[in-house]
Amino acid sequence: MEKRITTYEEFYPFYLKEHSNKICRLLHVIGTTIVLSLVLTAIIHLNPYWLLFVPLTGYGFAWVGHFFFEKNKPATFKYPLWSLKSDFKMYFEIISGKISLDASKD
Repeated sequence: MEKRITTYEEFYPFYLKEHSNKICRLLHVIGTTIVLSLVLTAIIHLNPYWLLFVPLTGYGFAWVGHFFFEKNKPATFKYPLWSLKSDFKMYFEIISGKISLDASKD
């Protein structure tokens, strides 16, 4: 039986390990960028219609990365809130250069 992670400090290294494939990470970055663009568009145009595409885009890109490249189950199935927080944390760490798309360079 798999041990349940009980703290976010323990979860984030696990999350990064589950996102070690470069294409998976790239797909997460693309999906998160589009999600942020959709939210911004909804705000600028005062049109919540754009928010309908947020889950489809966010999860769509991420799940393609997991199922076809990483070949694992997304952590969001077991840890939905920590996974969402970690997606944004990983996104900003990648675009700021703190971590690489290529996990072997972290």
